[in-house]
Amino acid sequence: MVTPSTKRQQTTPTPYQGLRAFQLDDRHRFFGRDEESRELRRLWQSQRLTVLYGASGVGKTSLLQAGVMPLLGTHAADVLPIGRVSYGTAFPRAALPPHNPFVLALLMSWAPSAPPNRLAGMTIPAFLEARPVKRDAFGDRLPMLVAIDQAEELFAGGRRNRLYRDWFFAQLAEALRAHRGLRLLVSIRIDRLMELLPYECELAEPERKSSPDGPELDWERFPLEVLSFGGALEAVREPIRGTGRTFATGAAEQVVRDLITVRTRTNGTYEPEGVEPVQLQVVCEALWKSLPPETAEITTRDVHHYTERALSEYYEGEMRRIAAERLDGDDRRLRAWLRLTFGDQPGGRQPVRRSAVRNAGLGAAVIAQLVKRHLLRADQRRGEGSLELAYDRLVQPAEQGDRPADLSLPRLGPEDFLRGAEDALREDDLRRAAKLGEEALARSKEDDLRLRARIESMLGNVAHERGDLEATIAHYSEAAKAFETAGAVGAVGPLLTAIGRLRLAQGFPAEAVRELHAAMVRVPADLSIQTELAWALWHGGHLEAAVGVLDSVLDREGNNTDALLSRGQMLAGMGKAKAALRDLDRAKPLRWPFAKVAHALALAQTDSIPQAQEEMIEALKEASDRDPEVAHGPLLLYAAKVEHLAGQTTSAVGLAKRAISARAPALPDHLANDARQLVVGG
Repeated sequence: MVTPSTKRQQTTPTPYQGLRAFQLDDRHRFFGRDEESRELRRLWQSQRLTVLYGASGVGKTSLLQAGVMPLLGTHAADVLPIGRVSYGTAFPRAALPPHNPFVLALLMSWAPSAPPNRLAGMTIPAFLEARPVKRDAFGDRLPMLVAIDQAEELFAGGRRNRLYRDWFFAQLAEALRAHRGLRLLVSIRIDRLMELLPYECELAEPERKSSPDGPELDWERFPLEVLSFGGALEAVREPIRGTGRTFATGAAEQVVRDLITVRTRTNGTYEPEGVEPVQLQVVCEALWKSLPPETAEITTRDVHHYTERALSEYYEGEMRRIAAERLDGDDRRLRAWLRLTFGDQPGGRQPVRRSAVRNAGLGAAVIAQLVKRHLLRADQRRGEGSLELAYDRLVQPAEQGDRPADLSLPRLGPEDFLRGAEDALREDDLRRAAKLGEEALARSKEDDLRLRARIESMLGNVAHERGDLEATIAHYSEAAKAFETAGAVGAVGPLLTAIGRLRLAQGFPAEAVRELHAAMVRVPADLSIQTELAWALWHGGHLEAAVGVLDSVLDREGNNTDALLSRGQMLAGMGKAKAALRDLDRAKPLRWPFAKVAHALALAQTDSIPQAQEEMIEALKEASDRDPEVAHGPLLLYAAKVEHLAGQTTSAVGLAKRAISARAPALPDHLANDARQLVVGG
């Protein structure tokens, strides 16, 4: 029998996955989902759009990575890596041109070795179009399979994220129209499924079919449920084959029965028998680690003794970790909130509607962590998102003396703290990101220059998100010095680019030019740095030199979207309307307000006044949606010039005055003179 006193260091690695999602390399120990894997593969290959959905912790990521991906032969399809829509990289964010963060995250997951500043200027259709075409033995183009995991992350945040989300799905829809063989799979938590619905219709639109009952969309949903009894039994038994251990008769079945009992007890109502994959992995891994090395057979007595204890220790430990990370260690406060929200109710513990959940000072980020770490299960009930306890004993009062003795937080190294800081940054928890980043720096060795550089760069990203430009520059400068000393010259270029862009934002174009020249010396092949240099020259009043730099970029890469946009925007301000329109039309669709208002100005200069005013108004509205203050000086001045050409003097003067006061960015001197002349002339 297994008892706490028999615990000792194991020499045999656990064959169970534990809490980590299964990866492609773990396919040899992924069991219990054969039927689901085959069916999801069939749908993905045959449908333009497939939506995989299920409750949190049900195993969607594992199914995709270890169940479906191994079934896709490289000769039958062009399969991209599984995509994500969030990132917490230590790459200096200030080095990036204006971009859609969801699109950039997806492209980074599809092309992990590509420089992020290069990907930031690309759209999804452009990225897919640029990939080499894969063909079968007969020369026909292979279908392209792309998957987006954890799509619920698209639906967090406010108005600004909504704009980025709309644009993200518009790009996906455009890609589906452009690539007839493209097959898209979206994996999403069930409580966000209703929010996805309007976009599902947009994505399925390209492939309408005629039928007597009306148009039919090429689109399927695939629900993922908990493991069946048979699937759970396979997931318990199969991983230990070949390890020298076996389950005694009835022992593996006992594990499954115990876990079904936990689940039905937690839900409080009858549901079809099934097992939570997370709980199965927790119990099996803990059971394995508790066994003495000489144990050859796992008995029902072992199982009976350890199942409930393993779950209790896991959930207690996770609660304490979340409290330590988010609530200054106050796990009693967290337990009290769980008891208040999910305590005993008539008829047993029931799911609680999200709209009825009160944060009670915890904050939405803590509740999101409870879901992410599987203490709460997010689900969809009768069309509304709900939350429920993953384990009913979470709401029982804990006596101090009853706490397990081995729940102390593990000793973490600087890499662990850096990963935690990046996760916090991904979740926009800037205070926690800074705290963990400083701890990572304090724990790192002075001579581990590359790690210290990554930490400093990440801390620079935190400062950048806070709007503290000087602190951002200080952290990026330290990172650049460390990378330079370590011989990682390629990593220095983006940091110097970021510093140059920040100096420009501070109104110091000459300093920006110096930093960007230094970046070019280190990474001469990076055309994005040259585009940034052109803007620094433009802000410094060197208009022809700026256009000359962009001419050079476009000579080397004629379809460089960032360079086309930049040159078109500059040429519009210089009065070279036809050339501006050529560049901006080649860079379409125009998504950024400044690009749209530059296009409007070029139209106005060619006497297309009504269309110019319409585009100008649309650009101002979009800029206001992103920032109600609209403090972009050049954008406001270009809008003023459109109104001036349209004969709307009062409006032109008002916009010119706003442009003179703007600071994000401020008007360059050569444009400030134009603005003052408009005001005086009005």
